[in-house]
Amino acid sequence: MRVLLTGGSGFLGSFVAEQLASEGHVVRALVRPRSDRRVLEKLAGVEFAPGAIEEPATLQPAVEGVDAVVHVAGIVKARRPVEFFEVNTQGTKNLLEAAAGQGVGRFVYVSSLAAVGPSQDGTPVPDDAEPRPVTHYGRSKLEAERAVLAAKDRIHVTVVRPPLIYGPRDRETLAFFTSVRNGVLPMTGDGKNTLSVVYVVDCASAIVRALGVQASGRTYFVDDGSVYVWREALAQIESALGKRAFVRFGMPMGVVKVAAAATQLWGKMTNRAQMLTLDKVNELTQPHWVCSGAGARRDLGWAPRVSWEQGVQETVKWYRAEGWL
Repeated sequence: MRVLLTGGSGFLGSFVAEQLASEGHVVRALVRPRSDRRVLEKLAGVEFAPGAIEEPATLQPAVEGVDAVVHVAGIVKARRPVEFFEVNTQGTKNLLEAAAGQGVGRFVYVSSLAAVGPSQDGTPVPDDAEPRPVTHYGRSKLEAERAVLAAKDRIHVTVVRPPLIYGPRDRETLAFFTSVRNGVLPMTGDGKNTLSVVYVVDCASAIVRALGVQASGRTYFVDDGSVYVWREALAQIESALGKRAFVRFGMPMGVVKVAAAATQLWGKMTNRAQMLTLDKVNELTQPHWVCSGAGARRDLGWAPRVSWEQGVQETVKWYRAEGWL
């Protein structure tokens, strides 16, 4: 197949591109002028389509002649809340309309556990759970999901919802590793909050498998099959780094809110997007970000191969080789 891939120059998208190419698909990557193409340029048969999901005029030529679209692109931080909806929601609608208008056969949308929200009782959230997002980011991804699923009779659509994705090339989770390296465990409260995770290579594999789903309009969580307690997960990072953090108590939530208010103000003053905001605190205060990938295992013929312990070891090895740690 010829597959239009958005977000191919980013963390997860670059692994999706590699997976598609390894299976013999032709990857057409939607890229901005300043996109980092280093990974993509090493792959055989990659085509480049200039454009962006927020620019509808660039999407018609991008989807022309492709068999499927894999939509990974999106933003996880923004200068103001409306940007989440301009990019994550409206950008998805733009791409969906372009694909449906050109008669593209399949559309895989990469959403997030944030679109559904946390577990209320610690039980992993199933694919059919009632969505209750707690952040602007989560709500923007949910609105995009709904637009995609509403088009299921016009184009074959599938939604994949990962929890925390980590692995080589990721600059967001790098903060956890650098914090431990610097002697501080990055946690709030007692560190007993629980979470699901998925290693980036496993996540990319599930996304590519989603191109073969039989029924249109399905949603799937993907995870590595385990639920982790954050304090224990951090111990695995310590082990991989060969260093024990000397600051081992969680930051009080009051302090986190003050820090979030300060970074949010700084973001407004500098007109730059910040990850830690008061809205993000709504996510940090939730104790259980866990989901069940049972549906993906059943329907996609997919199974994760890498546990957190293994993945952390590989990630540290890559970070060190690249001089990131």
